[in-house]
Amino acid sequence: MAEILVTGRTAAEHWMETVAAHHTLHRIGAGTDREPVLAAAAPVVRALVSGGGFTVDAALMDRLPHLGLIVVTGAGFDRIDVAAAKARGIGVCNAPSATATCVADMAMGLYLAVGREIVTNDRFVREGRWLAGRPATTRRVSHRRAGIWGLGSIGEEIAKRATGFAMDVHYCTRRPREGVPYRHHARLLDLAEAVDVLFCAVPATPETSGAVDRSVLKALGPRGILVNIARGSVVDQPALIEALRTGTIAGAGLDVFTDEPQVPAELIAMDNVVLGPHAAGSTDETWQDVITAVLDNVDVYLREGRYLTPVS
Repeated sequence: MAEILVTGRTAAEHWMETVAAHHTLHRIGAGTDREPVLAAAAPVVRALVSGGGFTVDAALMDRLPHLGLIVVTGAGFDRIDVAAAKARGIGVCNAPSATATCVADMAMGLYLAVGREIVTNDRFVREGRWLAGRPATTRRVSHRRAGIWGLGSIGEEIAKRATGFAMDVHYCTRRPREGVPYRHHARLLDLAEAVDVLFCAVPATPETSGAVDRSVLKALGPRGILVNIARGSVVDQPALIEALRTGTIAGAGLDVFTDEPQVPAELIAMDNVVLGPHAAGSTDETWQDVITAVLDNVDVYLREGRYLTPVS
């Protein structure tokens, strides 16, 4: 049993009881007076479990002199100062595979919802408009060209699902992946020009920030669909709103936003957008797998001093 600092929130708090059954937890969440917690945790904490909505920066690390491991409860680690951790000899691990299948399911669900106008047609029926006539036709979603920006564990799962829809799969990474049967593009702009739907599945980094900009959206084209299950920061949100408003692209499925949980009123008002509350990975099965990954990372570090799933 070890002393662990848990920061931020998790989507399913009851799963933290599993961690508490194995270790002593010190909690810092929204509205918590962190000073008493840190005063108690500082002399004893060796691992930190980072939930959502909380930044783990150099100042916090310096308050924990025995900290050797930070584990993120998910795939994204954009709220962790990885460089500061590395400089202090602290390992940073995440749980990418734990979230991959359910996030990929949601990515395809958003694509289907936008492409076949499922939400719009649901509203069409509920508002009684079917009584006056049928809705407009849509385009089929199978046999299209799918572009996946980022081919990590989530991107790979999206590719599998796209293949199941008989889609021609393309992907964009810095270098081609050995043994991957999909068509590679080194530039995001080239990927957008080649496909009908662009799935964002990259981590939030300085390099990916705002990369889906006006030029990429223009390349995607007036029949193109954008799906973002990565992080809101990877898309230039004002440029996206403009592209949706002017018909530069056909629609978007968005589970993440620049300043979430704040969502621009323009997006909320649009019929060609399907919105989600950053919940692509929020299933019971995902959280069970995440907590297992957290425990495995902590246990391996405490027993062997190594990092099981390091981010770099």
